[in-house]
Amino acid sequence: MSEMLLERADRVRRRGPAGRAASGALGVLGVLVLLQAMSLLGIVDRATFPPVTEDIAALVGEMLTASFWTAVAGTMSGWAIGLGLAILIAVPVGILVGSFPLAYRAVRVPIEFLRPIPSVALIPLAVLLFGTGMEFKLFLIVFASIWPILIQVLYGVQDVDPVASDTARSFGFGPVARLVRVTLPSALPYAATGLRISASIALVLAITAEIVVGAPGVGGAINSAQQGGSYTLMYALILATGLLGWGVNVALELTERRVLRWHVSHRPTGAAL
Repeated sequence: MSEMLLERADRVRRRGPAGRAASGALGVLGVLVLLQAMSLLGIVDRATFPPVTEDIAALVGEMLTASFWTAVAGTMSGWAIGLGLAILIAVPVGILVGSFPLAYRAVRVPIEFLRPIPSVALIPLAVLLFGTGMEFKLFLIVFASIWPILIQVLYGVQDVDPVASDTARSFGFGPVARLVRVTLPSALPYAATGLRISASIALVLAITAEIVVGAPGVGGAINSAQQGGSYTLMYALILATGLLGWGVNVALELTERRVLRWHVSHRPTGAAL
């Protein structure tokens, strides 16, 4: 049984990115066909749930306007700045805390207390502190996206092979050299996983913040379309958010594959070290 599972996993890996993308496209197409049928057959109210073909046509039309790309730029700028701040905070803190067992034990409970708090529960506090501008959006993004990166970096630092660390120390490498040559390569794959998780969370929070307060961006445009009864446009913009999330994930996967091509998880089966 285990040999069959390994053989099947190997076949999936050999299909490559193109094969996996084709399978994913078929899944998305199936969902869109189902939604189209539900609208056309009257299973859902067509007035409030237009056919998918109309939504796609509206999205194509919106993509030809400057206002659409202005909204996308507003959303993605908040996403990028917030995610960048989360990285700048989480990576150094994760390396520092993970390198000292006493520090890890001291912050473990506060992390486990703060991490489960939903960012949307902090919206009233964020509005009181920062108003409804960019700072409001960044606060929610940073709070939500910092935890996956921080926790993954902590795991990566603690997963350093003690033999490799002792070997580096025996060869006379100082703390900085051991950090660069041993600790960071061990933590980098973990940090990459945390980054991909946080990137999706950051995009969700950016759009959520815009919807809640009507801030400029794709979320604000969705809110305006809903309040104005333009449901076709609303669904078109929702499709746009899905495309943004898919594009972010693909870009990060390609970057991770290139940067971590030396890691076992990204080497082709049977490839030499």
